[in-house]
Amino acid sequence: MGSSDITLEAVPSIGEVSPEDWDACANPGKACNGHGMGTSSRLPGDSLDLLKPAYNPFVSHAFLSALEKSGSATIRTGWGPRHLVAKIDGRVAGVAPCYLKSHSQGEYVFDRGWADAYERAGGRYYPKLQVSVPFTPATGPRLLVRDGVDGERITEALASGLVALCGVSKASSVHVTFACEAEWKLLAQHGFLQRTDQQFHWRNEGFASFDDFLATLNSRHRKSIKRERRDALAAGVTIHWLTGKDITEDAWDAFFAFYMETGSRKWGRPYLTREFFSLIGETMSEDVLLVMARRNDRWIAGAINFIGSDTLFGRNWGAVEHHPFLHFEVCYYQAIDFAIKRGLTHVEAGAQGEHKIARGYLPRTTHSAHFIADPGLRRAIDDYLKRERAYVAEAGRELAELGPFRKGIDEAP
Repeated sequence: MGSSDITLEAVPSIGEVSPEDWDACANPGKACNGHGMGTSSRLPGDSLDLLKPAYNPFVSHAFLSALEKSGSATIRTGWGPRHLVAKIDGRVAGVAPCYLKSHSQGEYVFDRGWADAYERAGGRYYPKLQVSVPFTPATGPRLLVRDGVDGERITEALASGLVALCGVSKASSVHVTFACEAEWKLLAQHGFLQRTDQQFHWRNEGFASFDDFLATLNSRHRKSIKRERRDALAAGVTIHWLTGKDITEDAWDAFFAFYMETGSRKWGRPYLTREFFSLIGETMSEDVLLVMARRNDRWIAGAINFIGSDTLFGRNWGAVEHHPFLHFEVCYYQAIDFAIKRGLTHVEAGAQGEHKIARGYLPRTTHSAHFIADPGLRRAIDDYLKRERAYVAEAGRELAELGPFRKGIDEAP
């Protein structure tokens, strides 16, 4: 099979690839069980050090299809699907989630300054190609390859195909965001510029309980977290975990109201439609955790999380009542508690937020790769990114030193 020709095609809807074929590439041989059993495995004969990831819900056919079917990621919203599909002998061997974009919204890797500078100089930055999961700043695989094929060959074909698609689409650039580090390095070999940024993630060091986690913190931060958790519930608020069949349409209605209230203040126009939440409720509810807050017999706040095989991914939060520290309780502390109980090794709490450090979330580097077609723009961005990468690395080192963990063995837990 490895000696056969590879054909590449860009399709205008994920519906043109069967769920079985897409998921065989996106999450080969992995099924989410929410109990931390997923592991990464190296491809046989993989000299590029590319790893097969554990189950990632965001690259699943169900998640991406829900974005399209719900009208959240479509041509009308500026996310025109152009998914790249690699085939061998007519069989899908690899895919890359790709969109032709007319703006830079909903990406969380900011290039608006690049667009403004290029357009002031007489260029046309849009359309551009975006290889990502829309509205989702979570690291995951982007060059997705089926088991049982020559993984290196298919990955190389997808990387080259993205450059070719840039030309065919008359796009200014290709942006592969929140990629795995191995993909980031591979894409650099194909002329993609390298960019880094920071997020804040929590790591489970084998804790048996939330109190075990607290025991690793210094006294000041430990007391602060206990106080915040107590104060968050002081007004008679109760916290509830909903997953699977427990997530009813009434719960989605309540959460969507939270999402719209908070999203309208932050972005002006929230990205996700109400139908999106019903669709994921139908197709992947076992991969979803809603952390919901209730007071006086009504839902008042909530956060949506997605459950991978070893990671809990925090996404959106909203509230219609505001209580001190309730955001921290619902989004950060409940996520840690859930991860410990499920045996998950990481919590990724989304983009930005240095305030997460005091709550046990430490800086982690994220990676994106950018192919810029215009040589002049490419040179300018390349120079900028060299300085930016150095800044991100130094900032990460400084932020890590601010972590709340006990520095010496003599400090009492």
